[in-house]
Amino acid sequence: MIDKILLAVSGLGHAEEMLKTLKEMPSIKSAKVTVLHVVPPQTTSEAMTDKWEEGGKILANAIQFLNLDPSQVSSILRQGDPKDVVCQVADEMDADLIIMGSRGLKRLQSILSNSVSQYVFQLSSRPMLLVKDDIYVKRIKRVMVAMDNSDSARQCLSLALFLLQGVQGSQLILTNVTTDLRSKKPEVTEIIPEKNTVLAEAVAEAQKYGVQTRCVTSSGKPGEEICRLAEELNTDLLLLGSPDRRPSVAKSFVDIDRLIGASLSDYVRVNATCPVLLARTVA
Repeated sequence: MIDKILLAVSGLGHAEEMLKTLKEMPSIKSAKVTVLHVVPPQTTSEAMTDKWEEGGKILANAIQFLNLDPSQVSSILRQGDPKDVVCQVADEMDADLIIMGSRGLKRLQSILSNSVSQYVFQLSSRPMLLVKDDIYVKRIKRVMVAMDNSDSARQCLSLALFLLQGVQGSQLILTNVTTDLRSKKPEVTEIIPEKNTVLAEAVAEAQKYGVQTRCVTSSGKPGEEICRLAEELNTDLLLLGSPDRRPSVAKSFVDIDRLIGASLSDYVRVNATCPVLLARTVA
């Protein structure tokens, strides 16, 4: 399911470390990796020369750090607007997963600072793994999936089960949060999956793969609760579906409501204390 990975590097952050951790997982060992660095346009030829040299060093350092089989890795150095080039290269190579670093900017900051990772997620239909600069990347054992009845949540479940194949001692944490905006102390409840249709179906699917599951429910503001559960349960990786609600004619434009923080995925992207894999299904 994940055969081709695009790793966008800028010389900062934990994206390379995240990929190195993923490559330790049996399901990802044979995946091909393309490492991309984008050189933004410059005003002078001297500045452009410097940026190309710097970009080459960033790519070389990333590949050296990853220490992958040479047959599994390639590199691309390209000029242009980073958010556009990442999407273009992902389409060219038909990437199954995009991995990028993220500063975790909030709301309008993403627009004002021209956040590359947020724009790429808005404009690409491909699963995207965001790794914030201020988190600690851990070996992936505990994977949480936020479940509801959406197709994007089911896609996340499939991705999680794929990733956990062959991982000894792993655990799939299935969460279902009920929206409740009243002020009260949230509680985490361990449940028998048969009592929750959404989780029961997910557990049945996980059993086909022999993956150990844990089911929890909670209520409150969904974004806050998902982030709190991920931290409280010591989650190594969080998967969250993000349905695309834009009409076909607007697919190539950024959804401003999401960019300014009005969406669940944007809240989790900014506030989660672990790496977040965002996925959506597109009609």
